[in-house]
Amino acid sequence: MSKTRVWIVGAEGNLGSTIYREIDREEYRVITSDKDVDITDVEQVTRYMDVNRPDVVINCAGIVRSGDEEAELVELYKVNTLGARNLAVASRKTGAKIIHISTDDVFAGNVTAERNEFDIAMPDTEYGKSKLAAETMIRELNPKHLIVRSSWVYGGGKNEDFVDKILGQAKSGEKIQVPNDQISSPTSCRELARFIVCLIGSREYGIFHAACQGRCTRYEFAKTILQEKGLDQVEVEAVFSSANGGRCTKLRNLMMEITGIYRMPDWQEALREYLSEEENG
Repeated sequence: MSKTRVWIVGAEGNLGSTIYREIDREEYRVITSDKDVDITDVEQVTRYMDVNRPDVVINCAGIVRSGDEEAELVELYKVNTLGARNLAVASRKTGAKIIHISTDDVFAGNVTAERNEFDIAMPDTEYGKSKLAAETMIRELNPKHLIVRSSWVYGGGKNEDFVDKILGQAKSGEKIQVPNDQISSPTSCRELARFIVCLIGSREYGIFHAACQGRCTRYEFAKTILQEKGLDQVEVEAVFSSANGGRCTKLRNLMMEITGIYRMPDWQEALREYLSEEENG
């Protein structure tokens, strides 16, 4: 029996590289791409699909920018939205399933209630709008789709994230200031990758939230990181990120609860596992 072929798009990023490490090579044949395949070029994407014929496409590619400048805005939608469209079209043509990685930023950041997969997404940032537009493209252009939204993803080791930043500042003696008005669920890259790998061979389709259990502020997140590393003595100053109040996005993994396909751990438990593995190399 031939192995299921999985194409990881954006494989050099934190999540893409973690998924690559988590996939069982006995069960799957994995192919990867990053900047060598320009997902904004529909011909490149189509050609790659036609040559490699993956059964599953995992889209981890994307950029996070403010979109304040016109050039940034164009690039934001070109990569996040147009790229997703191209992958959706090409994967449908070959009959492949597409797993698209999205974000809690598709919701506005001024609502304190939990948001589940059945709530209406109304982003209030250009980044969030570009990601929601990508979701729309995926849903409309390939019926065999899975959209995975997560929040405050860290780990992976390829590019600096919030955990790296806090530990780096602590070791250098740099003053640490962290917002106390931003609330969400820190999510381990490894746990998110494990769930995505679980989806590859499943018969599930649609939108899934995949955030670790529990919520905290950025300030509480930073303090917990330092405590877990035995750096309790390092001072962290709580600040306000905005005069109008910071962002609050609380995802509920309702589809996981309904289907029973997976359960994300508590964010503190996942952080402890991540830091322990990093320490032990």
